[in-house]
Amino acid sequence: MNTSSTVRRLPMTVLGIFFLAVMIFPVYWMLNSSLQADSGAASTEFLPLNATFSGYAQALEEQGPNFVTSLIVALGTVVLTLVIATPAAYGLARFRTRGSSVFLLVLLITQMIPVMVIANALYPLFNSLFLINNVLGLILANTAAGIPFAVLLIRAFMGAIPGALVEAAMVDGAGNLRAFLSIVVPISKNAIVTAALFTFLSAWSDFLFALTLTSTPEVRPITLGIYDYISANTQDWSAVMATAVLASVPAALLLIFAQRYIAAGAVSGAVK
Repeated sequence: MNTSSTVRRLPMTVLGIFFLAVMIFPVYWMLNSSLQADSGAASTEFLPLNATFSGYAQALEEQGPNFVTSLIVALGTVVLTLVIATPAAYGLARFRTRGSSVFLLVLLITQMIPVMVIANALYPLFNSLFLINNVLGLILANTAAGIPFAVLLIRAFMGAIPGALVEAAMVDGAGNLRAFLSIVVPISKNAIVTAALFTFLSAWSDFLFALTLTSTPEVRPITLGIYDYISANTQDWSAVMATAVLASVPAALLLIFAQRYIAAGAVSGAVK
């Protein structure tokens, strides 16, 4: 019986391997091209038999500052988003006030607005506040885009926390702030880490805010750096692909180390 069951699962296993290979192939080709000097769009070999790291050396030299800028923007966005979204999610989950359902609906609708529309709307405001070509401006723009999703995600988890836990802490003398920091935040760790990861990935991969709100080399995220690399006269793709590989590393590491928090936070939000 085990043999027949294995035979029945074999076609699905082969199909799964095929789709996995199709999805992973672009990543492999990016890594493969980054290891081949003078690789062109049509001349890249399938295997890097004569691998070289010259593309990475060039990428670090030319795109190093852009990498640091993206890291500062992404981390700053995560911190500011969580500082605002976590207490807001707690307030919406614990204190049922008139109009809270409408407010949640508005948050949901904001997720449907294209980022380009938000970027164009922010430009005149940021220009008047001298936040164009400014790291703080990019942090604020990405935070504005990330807060609604973070609030919805964290609130879904906090809404499942028994109110008796918070009430017991308050009976022992804790105020709302103390109960929030000592009880609610530790219990909501999975949801908070999940929101932080998605916020980081969104800010790290941002292109439209960077393209709209920056125009100088001094403030240029890595996504815009890759865009500037590519032109009609691009002959050597090794540096371009090396930059793309380096830009993928922080996101890949975060996904690896935080996957258990993501699964727990996403499932808890879905069950709620």
